[in-house]
Amino acid sequence: MVKFLSISIVLQQQPRANPTLGPTDTPSPPTLPPALLSRARALSAEYTALRAALEHDFSPASARRMGDLASIATALQQWEDARAALAELQGLLQSADAELRSMAQDEMQATQTQLDQQTLKLTQALTPKHPFAAMPCLIEFRPGPGGMEGRFFADSLFRMYKQYLANKGVGVRVVKYETSDSAGDAVGADGELPLQEAILEVAHEGAYDMLRGEAGMHRVQRIPATESKGRTHTSAVAVWVLPAFPEADALAGEDSWDNPESDFYLNAEEVRVEVMRARGAGGQHVNKTESAVRLTHVPTGTVVAIQDSRSQQRNKEAAWRLLRSRVAQQRREIREEQAYALRNSVLAKDKMTRSDKIRTYNYGQDRCTDHRSGLDVHNLPNVLEGGEMLDRLVESVREWLVARDIRAMMADEEAKAAAEKAGEKKGGK
Repeated sequence: MVKFLSISIVLQQQPRANPTLGPTDTPSPPTLPPALLSRARALSAEYTALRAALEHDFSPASARRMGDLASIATALQQWEDARAALAELQGLLQSADAELRSMAQDEMQATQTQLDQQTLKLTQALTPKHPFAAMPCLIEFRPGPGGMEGRFFADSLFRMYKQYLANKGVGVRVVKYETSDSAGDAVGADGELPLQEAILEVAHEGAYDMLRGEAGMHRVQRIPATESKGRTHTSAVAVWVLPAFPEADALAGEDSWDNPESDFYLNAEEVRVEVMRARGAGGQHVNKTESAVRLTHVPTGTVVAIQDSRSQQRNKEAAWRLLRSRVAQQRREIREEQAYALRNSVLAKDKMTRSDKIRTYNYGQDRCTDHRSGLDVHNLPNVLEGGEMLDRLVESVREWLVARDIRAMMADEEAKAAAEKAGEKKGGK
């Protein structure tokens, strides 16, 4: 059974009607938390004002803002309609006409369900989208604790996500794939290579939102091919999911790398550029041309090195893309840390960092467990082949993230309402 905190559970704290109403029962219609309802009405009023203003004077910025608010305004209207319908039925339950009371009773459950659905829809519409949600992404793989077994499992995860995206018809490109020079010809139990580091680029729009929940420490428990006594070993792999730096001609506004306000902006004077000869397996160009590129963002200490292409220019372009993506993610995480610190009393248990163990792959039990959503699935080979079981895990985490975001939004709105109320009391003295 999935144990994650679903969106419906988040909203269950609010009062709601009893589904087994008697002929004279008149429960109050369920409501959104007051802070969320106030926010919805304020944003809907802004939408109406923008629509009226645009009829007289068109503004691209206002049009974009109105488009962002349209789903909230529509969802609020549908919620108000459903709530009014339920209130009307509750009034009919008090009627002296037995036939009207019976009709109202028959329709009560369906109307209640409709209101619950509209409450959920409005809450989702109010939840702010992740600022990088619509972007493509980069997936990085690095072995963690566990020695050679960790390197082999890193290759397993690299193959798993590559196949998973292929199964979904999403194109990927291998930006970087480096194996360990010290491993020799060693291979894992399933033919894995000792991966040192790998990067996949997923150019699909919205890939970051689809895969951002996969970032974290992935733990494996299995018997290595080299284990003679049959003992189970535990190792781990770090997976990063970063928003991919957009092409220059696709950038605008806040996402522009020329815009100092953009998360992707880098001051070239703060980046140290080094070129060197490529190393390791790779053909005749290795160690003969300075095609490898290493960039260091001095303020953050972020370093990237690319040597996959024979062309120094291509390696440099790839390195700049990766560096911008890593720095942008760091800047985003700093803001998230600050936001979580402000509401840590409400959300401390829901905060996820990259160092957390997010998923365990247990070969002996043929089981994969996600430690955030609580979902257990069996048929581990299907998971590692990027099949239906992996899709279930990914979707369960996406639902968990949405529920967490809703709680964060509710905490923010309640904190604002409390601050405003405290200010009113102070001003009234």
